[in-house]
Parts: sequence; C-alpha cells; structure tokens
Amino acid sequence: MFQKILIANRGEIALRVLRAAKELGIQTVAIHSTADADAMHVRLADESVCIGPPPARDSYLNIHQIVSACEITGADAIHPGYGFLSENAKFADILAAHNITFIGPSGDHIRVMGDKIEAKRTAKRLGIPVVPGSEGAIGDEVEAKRVAAEIGYPVLIKASAGGGGRGMKVARSEADLSLALSTAKAEAGAAFGDDAVYIEKYLEKPRHIEVQVMGDGRGGAIHLGERDCSLQRRHQKVWEEANSPALNEEQRERIGEVCAKAIGDLGYSGAGTIEFLYENGEFYFIEMNTRLQVEHPVTEAITGLDLVHEQIRVASGGGLSLKQDEVRFSGHAIECRINAENARTFVPSPGTITHFHTPGGLGIRVDSGVYSGYRIPPYYDSLIGKLIVHGRNRVECMMRLRRALDEFVVDGIDTTLPLFRELVGNPDIANGDYDIHWLEKHLAAGH
Repeated sequence: MFQKILIANRGEIALRVLRAAKELGIQTVAIHSTADADAMHVRLADESVCIGPPPARDSYLNIHQIVSACEITGADAIHPGYGFLSENAKFADILAAHNITFIGPSGDHIRVMGDKIEAKRTAKRLGIPVVPGSEGAIGDEVEAKRVAAEIGYPVLIKASAGGGGRGMKVARSEADLSLALSTAKAEAGAAFGDDAVYIEKYLEKPRHIEVQVMGDGRGGAIHLGERDCSLQRRHQKVWEEANSPALNEEQRERIGEVCAKAIGDLGYSGAGTIEFLYENGEFYFIEMNTRLQVEHPVTEAITGLDLVHEQIRVASGGGLSLKQDEVRFSGHAIECRINAENARTFVPSPGTITHFHTPGGLGIRVDSGVYSGYRIPPYYDSLIGKLIVHGRNRVECMMRLRRALDEFVVDGIDTTLPLFRELVGNPDIANGDYDIHWLEKHLAAGH
C-alpha cells in the first residue's frame, strides 16, 4: 500500500480523495494555487504545497510543478480526481517514468479512449454496441454526404478529440450538412487543436445511460450497475440517478455484463465509465471516461462500495476487493450538482458564502469543500457541492430529496438550488419520464 498520496485536484473531489486516503491510513499531500490557500482540503491534508498562481494552466495543469511537489514531499502516488489532468496520457506516462504511481489506468488506455474515433473502434472490437456512423474521421464533404446517406438523416457531427458539446452539430438533411460540417470542424480546431470530426446517427429522444466498471489490470473486471444522467444542459450533467428509471432488470444485467467483459478483455486497471445513448430498448456507445466520475456517489450509495478505496487498492496491486457475484444493489440514489450559478441564466456567481448549512438525516450525503466565509474563486468550475440522497426505492428517495433541498442553505452567492427544488416537484421527473433534451426544453419554455 502507498505511504503518501498527492491529490492533484481541488474542491470537493480533492476532499473526497483525502477522506478515503485517511481511512486507509495513508498520508496526504494537497497541492493548491494561491487562490485556494484557504481551501478545506488544504486545511485537512497532512502536507500542502502551493504550485502556482490562480490560472489552471499555471497550477493544476502544470505537470512539472506537480511532479516537483511529489519529489519534495516524497509522495509515491498521485490521485488525479476528475477534470484537469485526470485523462491526460502524457501525465500518466511522465509519472511512470518518475516511479510515481498514477491512480488510474495506463497512459495507453487513456490515449485510446480519449480519441473518440479510436474509442469507438475499440468498443466495437470488444463487443460493445455502437451508434451507426463513419469508421473514422471524415475526409471531406463528399465523404460526409455518402456516410450520411448510408446511415440516414438526421446525423450528428462530432469532434474526434472533443467533449462538453463543443464541435458537435446536427444535420437534419443534406442541405444542412455542409454548414454543420464546416462549423463543427472550426469549433473542434479552436477548442482542441484538432479539427477531425466523425459522423453518427442522431437519436431523437435518447436517454444518457452509463455503466460503472472497475478493472484489476490483469483481466479481472466487475460492473457496479448503471446511472441515468439524462438531465443535462448544454451536454453537461445536472442530475444523476441510479438505477435508471428506464431500464428493467434484464436490460440492466445484460449491458453490465457486456461492459465488464469488455473491460476485462482490455486489461483495464481502475475505475472507468462506459457511456451510452439508450433509445427503444437499444444501447449505443458514446465514449468511455477513464477516471472517477463526478456522479460516482450514487453508485456508492446503492452498492455500499467506496470507489476511491477501490481505485487505491487496485493501483497498489491489491486487486479488486470483490467479485461480480458479491456485488449487491440496494435501493435508489439521486445526485444534484449544486453550482455557484444563477438558477435561471446560469451565469457564474463567484463571491463569499456568508452562510452554509447542509441537510442531514438518514440517507443524506453532501460532498462539498466549501464552508461559511469561504470565497468562491472565479477561475475554476462552478461546482460547489453535490447533494446525494438514498432511499429504499425511488419514491422514498424523491421525498427525501425534496426535504433535503428545503434544508439546504447557501447565502451570499447565487446557486442552482432553486432549479432542483422546481425539478423535484415536476410530474415528468417524478415519473422518470425524461430524455437528454427534456431539461433544455423545460428551461426554454420558462418553467
């Protein structure tokens, strides 16, 4: 087991990793920018190292500074959390060259799954169902028209190196294709330095379903059920739940087994999430995230398994702590991502939190790194906390969530709490009747 873990992140995920390490008796090192000197994970870590000024490129994305912090403190492993360098293959390779363990998959696996085209090819080879589309990057408009005609309109043009909805355009007919293609390529080039795009069949009303997997790096793998992340705004998840209200037990088991087998065959190490669009009983692979997800607590709630403990255990060579037939699912869980944003306009709201009170009681968990008097800096992601609620079934979970949202108080800044108070009372949400377009249509209608 590791002696000391450096946490290469900030905010709630840094605190989440710190807690797991402490429970395992491992020393912790917090890195931070000058803007995060008073952050909770910095206060609670055994050691802390300031690695630069506020801009992420000068601090949390500065590989040289992070490796130096490891050498200064004697940390023998790094947990990257999510975002920042968590899916950076070069970072994983550099750590390996310095004999520092990256708590995550190999650089090769990050590289393969980080390229959307190669990821799709790999998924297909491993027996994972994929969306019909081009085999690789589209060369020109002539090829784009041929592929689109073969799979049928509407089609979705996506950036090969993309994420977060950038470099993604819909063409509903051949007349739309030229503009959609050129716009997607321009956006992809500007956002990712790579204008390669590919084409997929566009699904009209899909749900976003993802399967949590863990691999031991030696061919052993398990799945931990699925999460429904269909409530999204601009391709960013807002509300996640496990299990999905849309799946039955047979579908759940089938897709879980497919994913676990694929991860085992890949020889994958650590936590990963295989994401799908789901429509009319069929699953279509979108991408694989080679890291811990923001929404991992809902899986922890229904399985009782600490995913960060499991990541650390696997990375240290200890293998998985349980086999597939030992995984037990219990009840229902929902997570609300609470951001420092206006609930209507979604304009960021940095500033000082004057009062912070979290809900409590059975089945309530709040993952947050903020506190009363903490100043939300303007330089980073606006997530300030996650409310995770667990109940014996979805009805109990929803009632408990309604009560918890009423108790949650964050004063001094705008937050998205009012949005969730509205959603929890909506009949469509209560019935689990929503798809990936539901929230944006709801917001556009002014509800």
